[in-house]
Amino acid sequence: MARKSLIARDEKRRRLNEKYKKLRAELKANGDYEALQRLPKNSSPVRLKNRCMFTGRSRSYYRKFGISRLVLREMALKGEIPGLKKSSW
Repeated sequence: MARKSLIARDEKRRRLNEKYKKLRAELKANGDYEALQRLPKNSSPVRLKNRCMFTGRSRSYYRKFGISRLVLREMALKGEIPGLKKSSW
């Protein structure tokens, strides 16, 4: 489980990103880069980090499922993900 502070920080960045998304697009279209610089740093989409929806883990994240490899493996073994099974040979 990731630290609660990291998860909270990422959630705050996601809220800021949503708040300024429209304004940021308008400023980029107009070429007003000085006004773009004055926006909060954390409102930039580049600063967002993909995290597992169950554990908050940021590494080894599968975009297709939205979870980390550890949770993916557990869910695959339990049969909770349709069409996915752990291979063995």
